Amino acid sequence: MLCPAAAFGKIIDMFFLREIDGGVCAPVGFKAAGIHCGIRKNKDKKDFALIVSDVPCAAAGVFTQNLVKGAPVIVSKRNISDGIARAVICNSGNANTCNKDGEAVAEKMCALAADVCGIKASDVIVASTGVIGVPLDIGPMAASVGRLYAALGDDSASAAEAIMTTDTVPKSVSVEFSVGGRACRMGAIAKGVGMICPNMATTLIFITTDAKISAAMLQRALSEDVKTSFNMVSVDGDQSTNDTCCMLANGLAGNDEITAPGKDFSAFKRALHYCTVKLSRMIAKDGEGATKLIECNVRGARSVKMASNVARSVIKSSLVKAAMFGADANWGRVLCAIGYAGESVDVGKIDVDFASDEGVLPVCRDGSGIAFDEEFAKRVLSRDEVAINIDLKLGRNKASAWGCDLTYDYVKINGDYRT
Repeated sequence: MLCPAAAFGKIIDMFFLREIDGGVCAPVGFKAAGIHCGIRKNKDKKDFALIVSDVPCAAAGVFTQNLVKGAPVIVSKRNISDGIARAVICNSGNANTCNKDGEAVAEKMCALAADVCGIKASDVIVASTGVIGVPLDIGPMAASVGRLYAALGDDSASAAEAIMTTDTVPKSVSVEFSVGGRACRMGAIAKGVGMICPNMATTLIFITTDAKISAAMLQRALSEDVKTSFNMVSVDGDQSTNDTCCMLANGLAGNDEITAPGKDFSAFKRALHYCTVKLSRMIAKDGEGATKLIECNVRGARSVKMASNVARSVIKSSLVKAAMFGADANWGRVLCAIGYAGESVDVGKIDVDFASDEGVLPVCRDGSGIAFDEEFAKRVLSRDEVAINIDLKLGRNKASAWGCDLTYDYVKINGDYRT
């Protein structure tokens, strides 16, 4: 198997996608902005974001499966139930979760966006991220929403920064692709970086496109995609209460509307998957306290489910993550994680390699260890992107999952996160 960067790089060549600048503003008709309004104490930290389309959009969303849901999740699900939205408003620094007035505050945020944008409050998606259980004061946002609207522009960098919590870098991607002979664009921004575990959309992700597609097909594309992108990311095994992945399609590219499966829908899904996989890797690499991205590639499985479960089990293992932090080629921990993945693998057939841009290090063949050079192993595992490549040799199915190492800083960050 290729190392992570090489394997991912093939995608854009194979499907004739062209990566471009602009994030969520790359598609025609979208503007975005992010400012500091006062929710976060540090005035240098932006904490209030807005994304707006010039026209109504088909809308789709995937949300947390945690029984404890943030108020913005409840309101957003309700607002996009008709498949239409036009704006996204988001704050960082406070999750607006487990608060008695949470839904009322989330609805007020929608009303703020609606007032400045001249749209209906029910056409606004709302999201919040930060500390749980602390009341969210609408005051700073009400006082600043006019300034936020005035800041709207064609570059989403400030919005990507405003949705960050403990992220160390903004996360953005945008591409140009073709649907029915028409040039279309898609862009996205995301935030990580803790409380990230497979089983939903994982974190906050906002995706825009100027492709014309029905709300039903947009929801289908997004729901199918997260299974092999955001659902395959784990930083710490904790599932957030506020996970939101939403997508807006305004149709301004002028292609014939995508209303059913076919070549156009496949082209759309390829563009979406390029964006979501790239963001998944960014999220994993910027996990709280992380020093490296870990990609687990599993092949030779009887089913995609088997491959996915094995890959996620390895990525979630605290012992594997700790070994990767120490650049220790402790492959036995990988087999251990495969063994409790809940799949009927044949241990006597499993091969394991570690790989990075330093090279490939075979460590296990047919379930048993093989001799390797410890110094070379250290070099391979000391890079900032490392692959764990597993061949189960049972079938033709494969899957990939993304995570990060477990470091001292993860505990430091989460030991005093609230204070």
